[in-house]
Amino acid sequence: MSPRTARPRHYLMCRPAHFTVDYSINPWMDPAKPTDNGAALAQWEQLHALFLRLGHTVELIDPLPGLPDMVFAANGATVVDDKVLVARFRYQERVAEAPAFAAWFRQNGYREVRQTTHSNEGEGDLLVVGERILAGSGFRTDRRAHAEAAEFLDREVVTLELTDPRYYHLDTALAVLSDTEIMYYPGAFTPDSRAVLERLYPDSIQATAADAQVFGLNAVSDGERVILPEAAVHLAERLRARGFTPIGVNLTELLRAGGSVKCCTLELRH
Repeated sequence: MSPRTARPRHYLMCRPAHFTVDYSINPWMDPAKPTDNGAALAQWEQLHALFLRLGHTVELIDPLPGLPDMVFAANGATVVDDKVLVARFRYQERVAEAPAFAAWFRQNGYREVRQTTHSNEGEGDLLVVGERILAGSGFRTDRRAHAEAAEFLDREVVTLELTDPRYYHLDTALAVLSDTEIMYYPGAFTPDSRAVLERLYPDSIQATAADAQVFGLNAVSDGERVILPEAAVHLAERLRARGFTPIGVNLTELLRAGGSVKCCTLELRH
């Protein structure tokens, strides 16, 4: 087995200053259950500090009042070769996030910034694997947005259909480990999409239902270290067996809104 090599990454994140669950747009959200904003902030701060300690660069976008899900920065856009495809959110509760992300990118010198025409929730459903983009559909992102992404970002885009509402974004059911490797939960996909993944990534790591239920696949890898929820213990064992270094974190408060490590982390690819 070849040794793994970490590569410094550039991320955009958003502090959960206004985090709460006061509406429900996925099965994880229950406004009747109280949230702890202090706990959400503390857990997020630990993730932010971990990225910095591992040598990554982290930019911050200001959180806006009334947008509690803005902490899930990965949903705001997809960035490839400094080209920014800004999200168009499916639910009205998140629509105002898109202009905020577009403004941040323009203010920070990005020249090619375009909002997608069709419903498209950024890296929630568009995951970059080397020169290919795996694109989720079924709950949030319109299949027509996949062709738009392929044209604008100049990448092959492979459509995958999600079937389990608990895994409403691709990044809740699949994680990118390197330019050629992924891990995923087969139960979240249609039989046709599972066949596509088996063909493209025959050596992928397959997660158990227990791993998926704790959002173990909502993970971030730098090619060697894989940051994932600490409760995904079986997945961590499989990663170690493949030569990766899993690092568990606790983001249980944010999971109340249906998000974890990857949801909080938008990669800026130059």
